[in-house]
Amino acid sequence: MDLRVFILGATGYIGSQFLFDLSRSGTAKRLHIRALVRALTPEKEAQLKEICSSLQPVEGSLKDEDLIQEEASQADLVVNCANNSDWPSIRSILAGLEKRSSQQPGNPPLYIHISGIGIISDNCRGEAVEFKEYTDVDLRLEDLPKTNVHMDCDIAVVQAGTRKENPVRTIMIFPGWVYGVGEGIQKITVAYRTFLELANKAGFVGTWGKGLNGISNIHVKDVSSAMLVLLDAALDRKVGAVGAGADNLYFVTSSEKVILYHELMAKLGDIMYHEGAVKSPGSRPFPDEVVAPFGEVGWSMLGGNERARSDRLANLGWEPVETRKKPVLESLPEEVVVILKEMRSKDHIVEETPK
Repeated sequence: MDLRVFILGATGYIGSQFLFDLSRSGTAKRLHIRALVRALTPEKEAQLKEICSSLQPVEGSLKDEDLIQEEASQADLVVNCANNSDWPSIRSILAGLEKRSSQQPGNPPLYIHISGIGIISDNCRGEAVEFKEYTDVDLRLEDLPKTNVHMDCDIAVVQAGTRKENPVRTIMIFPGWVYGVGEGIQKITVAYRTFLELANKAGFVGTWGKGLNGISNIHVKDVSSAMLVLLDAALDRKVGAVGAGADNLYFVTSSEKVILYHELMAKLGDIMYHEGAVKSPGSRPFPDEVVAPFGEVGWSMLGGNERARSDRLANLGWEPVETRKKPVLESLPEEVVVILKEMRSKDHIVEETPK
């Protein structure tokens, strides 16, 4: 019997890579896939169909709470690769899944939620400090700083996965710094686009503080492969046990050397300078007027240490194959070329700058 799947974020960086890989896996034969798509056009539908020919798009955005709740209430599986801090949409997903669970006692639906490694940030504000490397074995959200990004949403997902009445099987995935050229609709992480926009305004590539913090990284294709491993394991009832939401937490990182934030940005600055996109090579701290609009969220995400090991995924046989093939600094030149080409073709703010 086919399982009904509802995907949010299917046109995004991680979501479209996952859809690309899922559609080419044996698992896809068991699934009837629907996807929420904002501002659906014939061109966008064609792009999605090229990735997954059997996909059925559902036009709507994260603001369409009733629509999301209704779709979730009819799904056996929801995969959320969209904004992991958007509480209204996440609340709607959980409400819909709770309704689904009440309609079929003994067969609760499955929810795979893509969060992020920002939950473990030490908020060191770019300074060199003694850091902790986390493992997902015995990880407990309540032990982490409550002010870290999307913590309120993550806790709500865990609560849904641990309740006894109308339970939901939950799996939460925490990728590190996701990089690499993907095979989906969105080829490059939004983060690099943001950095390029800030660099264009400031005239140089910068960091939050000194940038002496490090963030574990992972190639986007490895994030997708980890999602597939967990999906298959969940369908086989090997993970995602009912009532075990607090235990179904998985880091997705590699064992490659953790690159300091200022090293990554310095490399980005050199490449952008070579491409004529900024006035000076390398990197230096951004002034307050650049980082202030991002508030404490910016400092937490980009100015803290976020280092973790994927021990639980390793126990399932998963390996970060693509990350080992092309580490983050080696991948960066290719990513910048792709981004600049896209941005310039859309008459974006990035213009060639005389050196």
